[in-house]
Amino acid sequence: MHQFPVLLSLIAVSVLLMVTPVIGYRPWPHLKPNSSDLTLGSSKKFEGSSEFVQMRYHMGPVLTANITVHIVWYGRWQKSQKKIIREFINSISAVDAKRPSVAGWWKTVQLYTDQTGANISHTVHLGEEKNDRFYSHGKKLTRLSIQSVIKSAVTASTKPLPINPRSGLFLLLTSDDVYVQDFCGQVCGFHYFTFPSIVGYTLPYAWVGNSAKLCPGVCAYPFAVPKYMTGFKPLKSPNGDVGVDGMISVIGHEIAELATNPLVNAWYAGQDPVAPVEIADLCEGIYGTGGGGSYTGQLLNDKDGATFNMNGIGRRYLVQWVWNHILNYCTGPNALDQ
Repeated sequence: MHQFPVLLSLIAVSVLLMVTPVIGYRPWPHLKPNSSDLTLGSSKKFEGSSEFVQMRYHMGPVLTANITVHIVWYGRWQKSQKKIIREFINSISAVDAKRPSVAGWWKTVQLYTDQTGANISHTVHLGEEKNDRFYSHGKKLTRLSIQSVIKSAVTASTKPLPINPRSGLFLLLTSDDVYVQDFCGQVCGFHYFTFPSIVGYTLPYAWVGNSAKLCPGVCAYPFAVPKYMTGFKPLKSPNGDVGVDGMISVIGHEIAELATNPLVNAWYAGQDPVAPVEIADLCEGIYGTGGGGSYTGQLLNDKDGATFNMNGIGRRYLVQWVWNHILNYCTGPNALDQ
């Protein structure tokens, strides 16, 4: 297990105006996933497989200690919505869930190691929570003002969120009436680390927005379909909330990448640390066998017609697969859910 280098605090300040957070896209139906763009035609044997994809370790820290996810609920959230998200996070370590399971999906993330050979932690659990129901920084947030929201949460006079850079992650979730810079047009979520000049600490964090009112066809696909996709019908969401069910896959995407690349100097493909291709980026749009492009892959259907691909604690979810750097292709829960 590694302490985050002190030098990173100085680096964060120096690049404040030039870097952009690592982007977590939802699978836009009109775009090919990154992995398909790196393959030769349709000759791939496995989902997203390619001899040209080289996921490399760049010697930075990964989260080998037990991972705690602290949530900032920004805006107005229903109790039922919070419950769906909480149970998903707690499902990551729920080994007794019915297969295929969220815990089985996380086993691919656990394959990644640090320079000592220590694996990503098996344990991911829900930490403290903070409600910002009165929109303390308004209903339009920039990438930098998101860090100010986190600062407010960790420096609050009453019940501030705890700070543990080695194993604590901060998840800022915005309600469906909040617009974040580049939301819908370019991103549905992203992760990065906070700047000491703003927050006072270097902390891994992610933002994910509820797209239900703004762009469900982009960020909640396939539970909503863009208008230009005539003839396509949306799939039924497994928990009866299109916006939140769409968020689940983005949350999974970001937590997986935060665990393997928390300070954007650990696991990624490509040569550019400012815009790295990470373990979930390589599998955008792939949710099952045969997935790629606008096809999600083979999925499961509940008795009431809802679509999912893995089981959690008493719930079902649709979560994109992640890149397996040992096998060199995207894998889901069945690959390691033994």
